Formats: sequence, structure tokens, C-alpha cells
Amino acid sequence: MDFFKALKQLDNEKENKIITYLTGENTGSKAIFADNKIVFTNNYNIDWNSLLSLLPSNKKSQIIVNGEQKIFVEFIRQNYNVVICGAGHISMPVIKMCKLLDLPSTVIDDRLMFINNAKEAGADTVMYEPFEDALDKIQGDSGTFFIIVTRGHRYDQICLEKIIKKENAYIGMIGSKLRVSKVLDYLEEKGISRDDLNKVYTPIGLRIGAETPAEIAVSIMAEVIQVKNKRSGKTVYDDEILNTILNELYYNIPKATATIVSRKGSSPREVGTKMVIFKDGTAIGTIGGGCVEADVRQKALRVIDNQESQLIKVDMTGVDAEEDGMVCGGIIEVFIEPITNSSS
Repeated sequence: MDFFKALKQLDNEKENKIITYLTGENTGSKAIFADNKIVFTNNYNIDWNSLLSLLPSNKKSQIIVNGEQKIFVEFIRQNYNVVICGAGHISMPVIKMCKLLDLPSTVIDDRLMFINNAKEAGADTVMYEPFEDALDKIQGDSGTFFIIVTRGHRYDQICLEKIIKKENAYIGMIGSKLRVSKVLDYLEEKGISRDDLNKVYTPIGLRIGAETPAEIAVSIMAEVIQVKNKRSGKTVYDDEILNTILNELYYNIPKATATIVSRKGSSPREVGTKMVIFKDGTAIGTIGGGCVEADVRQKALRVIDNQESQLIKVDMTGVDAEEDGMVCGGIIEVFIEPITNSSS
């Protein structure tokens, strides 16, 4: 399964993207680029480099058109991770909301009792050590959200000074305007540029008049969601899907992938969302559930039998859709591809 092995081996420090033909004589042909260099293709007869000039500047996964052919471009990002500095009373509901939102959380604190509380709240990773030591071990990347909710501005300074040098998707810091101002001024005096400091979301959270710890946590996570969704449109091949496909136990089981390649109006999942359908009808992942998924599964079984990729449209705007429980009211296109041992 060369394609999925190539995905597993990609260097996340590079800009990775996948180009797939959805229609025409090259349907199903694909190439993986890392920093604009081809690292995999299943069709060497295509001039893949000629397509680079057609790629969208916003780097969002989407369909482009080349002549009469539809081509899907996927920009790959790493999975998201939330790093929470401080395990106090606000962090507990933040951790629980991360669980609900499928956002892995890492919590740092130098107080054992508080770290134990974070474990009980559902933190995926805890680091019981001084903030500066723990943050030295966290690299950060374009999918990392840093939330600074420590017990005092001295610790805020330590955390922000370490974090602001790292790649990130978001940095938010709690505190009153006076407390925040002191921290930012201090760090500017230490040589950190004001432009970089102005990128910090502080005081943290959307302005919703939050007062209780739970309400403050809601405002924080609402802001995280807002930032995350503005950056959305990039594909993630999550570990569950990749590991299942590459697992020897499933290697010889006929299967197909289904990917949302476009959406209009409201739909339950974003462009780039994937699922794997097996010949017995079971699946890994979801593209929205309900009758949307049921229809895709049926078509995926035919794709598995015929070994021919297919681009389908699912309309959730009509009366039939309402009766079937499709309340989203949008239209999605889904590309279904067979996974074969020889060409995947």
C-alpha cells in the first residue's frame, strides 16, 4: 500500500499536499507533494508539476478544474493539540470540553494535587514539573493551541516567554487588562517584539460576559473553535484510519475510502473528512452519519466490487432529505476510491 505508507512517512515540517483526479481518463490518479517535490504517484504519465500553478493560494482543500477535469487538492495538516499551562479551577472544564471536541489536551503544572485533578478531568497527557522545563519539551506546530491559565502573572510570563517562540495555531493568556499589560511590557523589555506579543489572544476568550469557571472555559474554547475553523479546510489522515489500512490484519480485506471533496450550504462535516468502508459494511471514521453515510456506504460497496473510483453528489436540501432526517440542508460531493494492495 504505497500511498498510505508514503502518507505515514511524511515529514510534518514540510508543506504536504495530495492531488487527485476526480473525473476523466485519469480518475483515481494521485500524487503526494512535499515542499512541491513529488514523493509518491501512481501515474507517472501525468505532468504533475504543471498543476502546481493552479493550486489555490489560500491553501484550503478544494476542487480545482483543469480543462474539463475535476481535481481535488488536499493540504495536509497535523492533528490538533491543546496545551494548557496551569491545572487550576478554570482548566478543569477546559479539559472536559477538549474531550467533547476531540481535541487532545496536555496539561502542565508543578503542583501534584492539581495534576491529579487534571488526570481525573480527562487530560490526555499531564506534565508534573516546572512550566519552563515542560515547555522546553513541547515543540509546537501549526496545530498546537496554547492556553495560559496559571495561578499568577509571574508564571504567565514564564510560559508566554517560552511559547511565543514556538510555532502555534493560537496563544491565549488569561488575566485582567492590568495584569496582561504588565506581562506584555515586561516581555517587550526582554526583547520580544510587540508585533509578536500583539498576536496573543488576551484577555483570553470571547467576550460573552463569562463569570464562573465553567463560563470562562466556554468563552476560551469558543475562541479556540473560532480560530480553528478559520484555519479549516486542510485534510487530516488521522492515525486510526492510517493504522487500520496499514494493519496486516486488514490488509487483504476489500475496502474503500470516501472523502468529502466539496460542500455547499450546511453539512455535518468539512471538506477533507474521510471514512473507510469495508466489504462487510463496517466502517472507520464518519462523514456525517444518517442516511448520508448509508448512501455512501452502498455506493462504496459497488466501488469495491468494480474497483473503479466514483464521484457522487449527496443533496440534503429536498423534501426526501427532510423526511430522512437530513437537517443540514446542504450539498456535498464525495469521492469514493477502492483500496487495493497493488496500487494504493
